Amino acid sequence: MTIAAKADSLTVLPVTVQLAPGQKTTTLTVINEGNRETSFQIRAYIWRQNETGDVQLTDTDGLLASPPLGTVAPGARQVIRLVLRQTPQGKEATYRILVDQIPPPAAPGTIQIALRLSIPIFAPPDARVAPHVVWRIETAGGQAWLVAVNDGSSHFKVHDMALRTQGGVTVPIETANVSPYVVAGTTRRWRLLGHPPGGPLRLTGNAENGPIEQQVQ
Repeated sequence: MTIAAKADSLTVLPVTVQLAPGQKTTTLTVINEGNRETSFQIRAYIWRQNETGDVQLTDTDGLLASPPLGTVAPGARQVIRLVLRQTPQGKEATYRILVDQIPPPAAPGTIQIALRLSIPIFAPPDARVAPHVVWRIETAGGQAWLVAVNDGSSHFKVHDMALRTQGGVTVPIETANVSPYVVAGTTRRWRLLGHPPGGPLRLTGNAENGPIEQQVQ
């Protein structure tokens, strides 16, 4: 199933790019679903994240987009070629493509809002890669956290997480507006909305490689 990302009349698909091992080129499609032409700009960045999942972007020439600028007529589409300049070594490389819609000049007395789409790009090395995630509970300053340490060689994506006590009581996890990714070689923390009781907890959820069900403490 192909999923599209949208900004006003601008649509980009796919919403996530997963390259195959050794693959160095792929394409995105920018579609103008509006009734007037629209312009866009595309920029590539190295993507890292901190412990709370915030996106951290660094300029790079390791991933190229062609063309980086364009104008699409109403109902038309533009194919963008993405080129990875070097094959990653050892673990998956992570990038993000920012697609900015460039608004036309604003009419007097009006404000045009520049819209942006952020597309994750996952580029594995030639060798087989996989995530390896270890879960635990941490407390500091009266606040409790669910912590995931991904010391594997590729990203991990999780959703529908739930944390319960042995008696079946749910410990809420703050997941709203939080990235579902744990990039390779990083540690992620989700704030718990309540202090868990002593003893082990049961974590359930869904990941790209199947359901999660394990004990954490």
